[in-house]
Amino acid sequence: MSEARTVYDIAMQQYFQAAAHLDLDPGIQEILANPTREVTVRFPVQMDDRTTQVFTGYRVQHSTALGPSKGGIRYHPDVSLPEVKALAMWMTWKCSVADVPYGGAKGGVICNPKTMSQHELERLSRRFGREIAPVIGPWEDVPAPDVNTNPQTMAWIMDAYESRAGNHCPAVITGKPLELGGSQGRVEATGRGVMFNTIEACHARGIRLEGARVAVQGYGNAGSISAYLLQERGTTLVAASDTGGAIYNPDGMDAYDLLQHKSETGSVVGYPGAREIDPSDLLHVPCDILIPAALEGVLTPETAADVKARVIVEAANGPTTPEADAVLEDKGVLVIPDILANAGGVTVSYFEWVQNLHGQLWTEEEVNSRLEQKITTAFHDVLRISIEQEVSMRIAAYMKAIARVARAVTLRGLEG
Repeated sequence: MSEARTVYDIAMQQYFQAAAHLDLDPGIQEILANPTREVTVRFPVQMDDRTTQVFTGYRVQHSTALGPSKGGIRYHPDVSLPEVKALAMWMTWKCSVADVPYGGAKGGVICNPKTMSQHELERLSRRFGREIAPVIGPWEDVPAPDVNTNPQTMAWIMDAYESRAGNHCPAVITGKPLELGGSQGRVEATGRGVMFNTIEACHARGIRLEGARVAVQGYGNAGSISAYLLQERGTTLVAASDTGGAIYNPDGMDAYDLLQHKSETGSVVGYPGAREIDPSDLLHVPCDILIPAALEGVLTPETAADVKARVIVEAANGPTTPEADAVLEDKGVLVIPDILANAGGVTVSYFEWVQNLHGQLWTEEEVNSRLEQKITTAFHDVLRISIEQEVSMRIAAYMKAIARVARAVTLRGLEG
């Protein structure tokens, strides 16, 4: 069974586990289990050596019951339709749990961007943008950056869309450069949302933030930003990893300095004062807060058994298998699920969309203040359901999210 299929299976299993706690009409439950639209495109791109290569891309829209669908576009050799379907479903629940008026979508192109030139990436992005233009739009489906894509990628896709539409339309896409209508605070949004969730989780568990030990698996955008924002609140970073390896220093490391080291050397490995450890051991270092910010499915029943953290905050999508959830719950570990923990990114994407639609530009302070309000409100909504229904935070988050979407579907009616 492929990794992509496993991700899809996990998404479906989580959905049905939570749906079992709700009194859903069977027809509504079936509707929400499947995407509204799946688009597969195949398109040619001229490479720098003048050869032509045909690429395959996907755009899946899981739901539009709450509003336009929303979700990133990733470039990766392992992109597949089942993976994109799972990620689109997760986006529906993520938007719903954060009370953002979007449905969920996801997209991707099967390619290896690390072997492609900037010109090749531009040609690929523009062509993919033209191919999916008929199914995206500010009131239909709003893409954003994801794995191996960035503000520049979004600018190319936006320009391709506008060329086809014949008018200026910045609200068609989010995560854009500031000069083209991007939002202040967007770069740090996912990590800042993780930070807000972590603060509330520590309060709920009676963990003093000052001196709390943090381990981050995946010291990329979300992981590193989470680390240094939490450090500003008094926590201590004791372990970090990336694709180059993992390091550990029980006395702590400076999160900003470590990010600079990685920028200069390409990896966290070799940071002065820290010893290199096996990457799999990072999940088991003595710490109070564990932030998985890298891959799906890293916390299995076997790896979860030795987790020493008291709180896990999922910056990555799908890092914990359903079987590992049961192990962690038995251990008394509080898991803040991905659809809540990393909802900061899509929340600020929503803010960007609103600014674009109304021709406004909010300050970073205003964006961050609105984000904190959204995330903390969502956290306490989920915590209340968790306590009242005696379920995990993951099941509680899904219950809130699914119930809200199901209600929207019901109110819209099923007649054509």
